[in-house]
Amino acid sequence: ADDKYTDKYDKINLQEILENKRLLESYMDCVLGKGKCTPEGKELKDHLQEALETGCEKCTEAQEKGAETSIDYLIKNELEIWKELTAHFDPDGKWRKKYEDRAKAKGIVIPE
Repeated sequence: ADDKYTDKYDKINLQEILENKRLLESYMDCVLGKGKCTPEGKELKDHLQEALETGCEKCTEAQEKGAETSIDYLIKNELEIWKELTAHFDPDGKWRKKYEDRAKAKGIVIPE
């Protein structure tokens, strides 16, 4: 389990964060380096780039599900935040297409 990220925050209520604009924006400001970070926000910020690039290979099962839930939610409901995140962490668009294709396969429509 040494090659996995900590599972310390695996029980965090992701829906609560995603559906609360103020909380969501505060996490986004943290990972984008525009604001203060909570301990779990810092953990996310420290590993987000690597997790995106490796397809979450060091993620626990809960983190993998959470990542998928979060990405799908952002694409579907917070496209501006998704675009800002991908511009920051994936400026060349190397991984974005994979995640967007996966969302489209689930019936999520992505406006151009």
